[in-house]
Amino acid sequence: MIVTNDETDLHGEKPVKRSTSADKEKTSQPPRKKEVRVKEGDFILLDYTVEIVDDKRVIDTTIEEVAKEHALYRENEVYEPRLVVVGKGFLLKSVEEELVGSKEEEKKVIVLPPEKAFGTRDPRKVRVIPATELSRRGIIPRVGMQVELNGNIATIRSVGGGRVQLDFNHPLAGKRLKYTVVVRKLLKTTAEKVKALIKRRIPGLKVEDVKVRKEGNSLKILLPEDALYYERLGLGLRGIALDIKRYLPEKVEAVTFTISIPIAEKTKEAKAKEQE
Repeated sequence: MIVTNDETDLHGEKPVKRSTSADKEKTSQPPRKKEVRVKEGDFILLDYTVEIVDDKRVIDTTIEEVAKEHALYRENEVYEPRLVVVGKGFLLKSVEEELVGSKEEEKKVIVLPPEKAFGTRDPRKVRVIPATELSRRGIIPRVGMQVELNGNIATIRSVGGGRVQLDFNHPLAGKRLKYTVVVRKLLKTTAEKVKALIKRRIPGLKVEDVKVRKEGNSLKILLPEDALYYERLGLGLRGIALDIKRYLPEKVEAVTFTISIPIAEKTKEAKAKEQE
């Protein structure tokens, strides 16, 4: 005889499991929220600080307080999390690879050797030229100045005896870099992604005033009047359209931009709201 804790009816039907208080407790618990992690192609808003490992010098940051602390602050700079489309070359390839698998608000420290950052120094890229070659172009050479020569950027390393030493290596070649990164937000909707692409091209624009609507394979984008105050707006809009084509996963065949210019006089309530 097989004895079980299940009740079986007299007609041989399948046993009915007796419900217990533990079972009720399990069913009453809300389902656990699925943890979302960054994958290639995702749109994320990222805070980061870049430091040269050897001398602990901070060279770039998205955080205003850090910029002020390390004498990097510029008044016309917008300090906020930056858009990164993972795997699309917004940052160094090695950094973007490390972002895959990250969670929102997770802090990561990524240390890159020169080979995975800006390469090792190549002594063959250091040249000495007569100072007159620069003075003919109206350039007074100074140590640390960057100049363009034959389409290549070089850093002046030394000046003396009528000669100038030019270094065509990247300024960060041979340096170990430390990236401290935090994924602030993973953008999910088409509207969020498009607004982030717009802000990348037109910094300072209030994207909360931007309206995005998808109609079939077309995007309709309504921009606020403030967009008119940006220089070279036409090139910016073309850049946004190309970014949408390049980075947005869904197919988009056309982008229409409209700028809203209110001409009706504002009510007292609207004016008071603006002043709040």
